[in-house]
Amino acid sequence: MGIDTCEQLVVYLRGDSPLSRAEGFEAQSRVALWRDGAPVLGTVHMVHPGLLAIDEIGLSEPAWRALGGADGALVHIARTPQANSFSTVREKIDGGAIGTGAARAIVGDIVAGAYTDIEMAALITACAGERMDVDETVALTRAMVDVGARLAWGTGTVVDKHCIGGLPGNRTSLLVVPIVAACGLTIPKTSSRAISSPAGTADTMETLAPVDLDPAAMRRVVGREGGCIAWGGAVSPSPADEPLIRVERPLGLASAGLLVASVLSKKIAAGATHVLIDFPVGPSAKLRSEQAAGAMLERFRGVGRELGIAVHAVVTDGRQPVGRGIGPALEAFDVLAVLRNAPGAPADLRERGLLLAGAVLEMGGKAAPGQGLALARATLASGAAWRKFEAICDAQGGMREPPRAAFTHAVEALRGGRVAAIDNRALAQLAKLAGAPRAAAAGILFQAPLGANVGVGQPLFTIHANSQGELACALAFARAHQQLVTIGDF
Repeated sequence: MGIDTCEQLVVYLRGDSPLSRAEGFEAQSRVALWRDGAPVLGTVHMVHPGLLAIDEIGLSEPAWRALGGADGALVHIARTPQANSFSTVREKIDGGAIGTGAARAIVGDIVAGAYTDIEMAALITACAGERMDVDETVALTRAMVDVGARLAWGTGTVVDKHCIGGLPGNRTSLLVVPIVAACGLTIPKTSSRAISSPAGTADTMETLAPVDLDPAAMRRVVGREGGCIAWGGAVSPSPADEPLIRVERPLGLASAGLLVASVLSKKIAAGATHVLIDFPVGPSAKLRSEQAAGAMLERFRGVGRELGIAVHAVVTDGRQPVGRGIGPALEAFDVLAVLRNAPGAPADLRERGLLLAGAVLEMGGKAAPGQGLALARATLASGAAWRKFEAICDAQGGMREPPRAAFTHAVEALRGGRVAAIDNRALAQLAKLAGAPRAAAAGILFQAPLGANVGVGQPLFTIHANSQGELACALAFARAHQQLVTIGDF
């Protein structure tokens, strides 16, 4: 049918067809389709007679890819019952717990496509906030690891790094990976695309090099260069993660248990033995206090101990964006400036990247305690990190130049003073209204860090958009939200 349903497998039927009448199909019915191989599970949508012939079934683009075949092919269709494991989700909503067997059944059904988006949304909502305890988190993480393929690298120590997010910019992984790999550690970095932010690591890296690496390509890149920066959805070591993330993205709900299960299942499945977690803390970050960061760290460590992965952590400043760019291409330009040791490169991004890279080097045994930062700084200054990044991009398919937006508009200060506060969440929303991450060149160039003195008419940030409509939408949001950047007295 040529309809993009964002990975949802949708089956289109006429309500007046003999098939629909005989089987009692209606909108939202769950059905199985098959030709010669395994069945494909989808959700029925009803269409008007003019769109399909009386004996035709239409498919969304994801369903078409899953089923294969060609126009006019004969297909079989049958109603499918709701997944048995969903009863556990109902029990969880009523205050029950998800045990080991139930977690395995839920994850297996999600991977098989037996859960509708509505059912996955119910699961995510049931687990939101602090509604999952450590035992449930362990059970879900183990199930997510076991259902996928586990990569092995043939080395004793394999390191990885993850930031829990909530901070615009902060594209430190693209600095950490080349620095650490240049020092001889193995760091196969897999990342999700943006969930609630204007860019994820995979989105930013994709403006510089291909990230859709399958396991064989990932092994080749890591074998050659010691590291990679790939999209986890292409590698799929934890295949239940991407469907959950896809549904979680528009909901905007945070779950401590699901976050830990998502992060650690991907790290374990990717073969990591040690992982460093970056916990940004600030009034508009995901974690609002060091106490919240400490509680989250204990959950990570507890689950890590049960599953045999060492978890280390760094608590960082989450009060403002990191770097100047917010959006895939704009963040990529920041990364390139730091790696190339360019004059004027964002100092905050550089220092944060070096701090995290130093911690990974110590964690992986390449530097003595307290010496990692110095080794990371020397590796960056010498150009070794830039050469390694070029080599990784080349191995992943070749480096390219990030795109630039067609339209820009500077938002200026209405009063003079000192920048006193920044609303990270509102800035992220503004960048998304400008088109990020869907439009890689869209986003914000941020120009007013905390403590900076600004005068009337001085740019606070510049909006980048690929269409005048998105630019106008973002500008309207900025004008209606003066708390994006709070300016106090000098």
